[in-house]
Amino acid sequence: MLSPHLRLRHLRCFLEVARRGSLSAAADALHVSQPAASKTIRELEEIVGTALFDRSGRNLVLTAAGRVYQSHAGGALAELERAQRLALDPPRERPRVRAGVLPTAATGLVPRAALAFRRGRPDVLLNVMTGPNWLLLSLLREGQLDLVVGRQPPEGNSEALTFRRLYWERVVPVVHPGHPLLRADWDYGELTRYPLMLPPEGALIAAAVRGWMHSVGIGHPEPAFENVSLAFGRDVVLHSETVWFISEGVVRPELAAGTLAVLPIRNELLGGPVGISLRAQTEPAPEVAALIAELEHAAIGMGA
Repeated sequence: MLSPHLRLRHLRCFLEVARRGSLSAAADALHVSQPAASKTIRELEEIVGTALFDRSGRNLVLTAAGRVYQSHAGGALAELERAQRLALDPPRERPRVRAGVLPTAATGLVPRAALAFRRGRPDVLLNVMTGPNWLLLSLLREGQLDLVVGRQPPEGNSEALTFRRLYWERVVPVVHPGHPLLRADWDYGELTRYPLMLPPEGALIAAAVRGWMHSVGIGHPEPAFENVSLAFGRDVVLHSETVWFISEGVVRPELAAGTLAVLPIRNELLGGPVGISLRAQTEPAPEVAALIAELEHAAIGMGA
């Protein structure tokens, strides 16, 4: 329990003596007499209940207990001074936009929009959170996010939300550039010969991918991996014959660079709209509206 006899002058004097190793130098810095400084240190040691300085030499040297006390007392005094400054001059609360971002929008659309938003609204902090669709939409409903950028919420999970479509995006089978299936005459049945990486259950594209596979005769695919993360999926595909079904937006930079390649498929219905989810019957704040405008501009020319 903190002693009621402890005063700020005890801490200030202790820290000055510890820093300078001399009572006289500390007294000069504090504009007090040396006897007064010496008395203050004795009082503090009585309050703490142990010696804080070794007085055997010419200079005062911290004891082991003194070093421990110094490490905490300095921070405590700094926090008290900071508290006083903030109480007298509270910082202006900075406006912020809290955006939930699904992987399909995190590698191209949102970064471009974020940089443009920063140029136009440098006063606003853009807080970006990634995560699974169900979590981001739940946080949006609860008011902990201002918008979510990604695929259109499925029926049954769009209650109290509105959706603004930005573009249509394909889901594509991705492989490394030297994959054996990268030829015009490959057959869909050949997919069963290679490890598959499919979106996990609960991902917005999971049902579409499995539905497409069923339509081409692969009724019960047994994936080697379930994943929608770019970092994991890219490395697995680059170092194996794995075929990864993923939203094109997740891997768009890799496709443009030629690091990954898309297996040609004839079913362009394997995809869905990407856009912005907002709370229904809630007018976006001006800074949120500004980000929406940049997202709409960045989406021009993407997909269909």
